[in-house]
Amino acid sequence: MQSENRIFDDIAKVLNGAAGTFAGMTREAQAAARERAREWVGGLDMIGRDEFEAVKAIAVAAREENQLLKARLDALEAKAVPPA
Repeated sequence: MQSENRIFDDIAKVLNGAAGTFAGMTREAQAAARERAREWVGGLDMIGRDEFEAVKAIAVAAREENQLLKARLDALEAKAVPPA
């Protein structure tokens, strides 16, 4: 009876060790995948949110200025054309 308990104890120790090893391998694989993803994303030529918002504000201001200049040009052209 004692020998059977020893076999079960040994099997439990082996399974415990294997579970710990598997958990460690999983953590290492996840860390490696995260690092590869960071390298890949870091290699992309992307801008930050603050830079995007700054360029967006510049574009809006340019569009508004363009509309004002177009209205001004239309008014000047209307004055320049003599009545028929």
